[in-house]
Amino acid sequence: MGLRALIGRLRGLRAARTSRDAQQLAMEFTHAPRSGAELLAHLRAMGLRGVRALTLTRNRSVMVSLNDGTLRVHRAFLAAPESVHRAIVRFLVSPRRADRLAARRVLIAYPIGEDERREPRAPERTHPDDEGMAAKLAEWHARYNAERFGGALKRVTVRVSRRMRARLGHYAPAQHGRHAEIAISRRHLRRHGFAEALETLLHEMVHQWQDEEGHPLGHDRHFREKAKAVGIGGRAKRVVD
Repeated sequence: MGLRALIGRLRGLRAARTSRDAQQLAMEFTHAPRSGAELLAHLRAMGLRGVRALTLTRNRSVMVSLNDGTLRVHRAFLAAPESVHRAIVRFLVSPRRADRLAARRVLIAYPIGEDERREPRAPERTHPDDEGMAAKLAEWHARYNAERFGGALKRVTVRVSRRMRARLGHYAPAQHGRHAEIAISRRHLRRHGFAEALETLLHEMVHQWQDEEGHPLGHDRHFREKAKAVGIGGRAKRVVD
């Protein structure tokens, strides 16, 4: 057999294998994914890359997040239509900010399942005794925004949380009729001091930047690069003990 004939035969075998793989995928996903593993395989078939594992959650504040190669997705997305699954992939891999933001709007608009439609916990408000500290943190948010983010971030509510026990701080994106906000643990402030709380504030502002740029929330490559650029480490250094 000549070299050209051999190359042609190999190409034919590769094309046939690709066709069989596509047919197999189509057969496998004629039903909705029933587990995190099936959903991950489904998303990979749509072009998802860079994700090693997928965990299903019931977190209604952050529906999709990515940390160290592990994708966390609300379990309601198992039953979502293909258009929503494709939006997850675009949200995670698109290089264009406009595409990521458009995909995020699709994800936020998708209703969670009937079994998840319990009354949400009432939003926490800053205790009157902590309002002075919250105002001071808000001033630092404006200062850091100007000095380290070039004024690119939106103004958001910064509050002090008395509920928060295990976390130092938290950024909550705007969704379900609620505005975006940053919460800083009162216990963290009292035990570790204002200087460390400011570093936590800056950490949460990087999450705010992720959100406003259309990136998934989490400690992924985008977070680590931005955290380094604004002068902090990529992870919180303490737990509230």
